[in-house]
Amino acid sequence: MDLQQSAYDLVRARFPDQVLGEGIHAGQRWVDVRRERIVEILTALRDEIPFELLMDLTAVDWLDQGRPERFSVVYQLYSLTHNDYYRVKAWLPEADPSIATASGIWQSANWGEREVYDMYGLTFDGHPDLKRILLPDSYPGFPLRKDYPLTGHGERYDFPKHTR
Repeated sequence: MDLQQSAYDLVRARFPDQVLGEGIHAGQRWVDVRRERIVEILTALRDEIPFELLMDLTAVDWLDQGRPERFSVVYQLYSLTHNDYYRVKAWLPEADPSIATASGIWQSANWGEREVYDMYGLTFDGHPDLKRILLPDSYPGFPLRKDYPLTGHGERYDFPKHTR
C-alpha cells in the first residue's frame, strides 16, 4: 500500500475543489490546498489514513515568488501505524493571513501555531490562546517575513526587564 498516494487520493476525492496541486520531493509527497476546509482535510487524514501525529507545523513566506498566495502553512503529518509521512500546505493571502486552528485535531498544533503567529503574523481562528510565544507582546513586526528589515528594527528593541 502506498500510503502517500492513498492520502492524496483521499484529499482529491473528498475535497476536489480544495486541491491546488501536488508533488513529490525527496520521496515525500505533498498536497497544496485552499485554507477554507483545512480542518476537515486534516481531520480526514488523521482519522482515515491514519496520520495520528502532527510532527511539525510551520509557515513559509513566498514573497514575490509567483506562488498561489504569499504565505503557506505547512503541516508535517506522520502515521505511527504505517511509519510514513505526508505534507499538507495551505495557502493564505497577504490581505487576510488567517486560517482555522488545528489545535482541536492535534494538541501539538497549539505551540506551532503560536510560533507561526509570533514570527510571521499569521492568525489561527479559534486558537485557545493565540499570543506571542518567543518575543514580547510589544515587539514590532514579524521577523521571519521576507520584508522584515534586516537592520534598524529588532536589534535595537529594548526588551523588557524581568523582575521576580
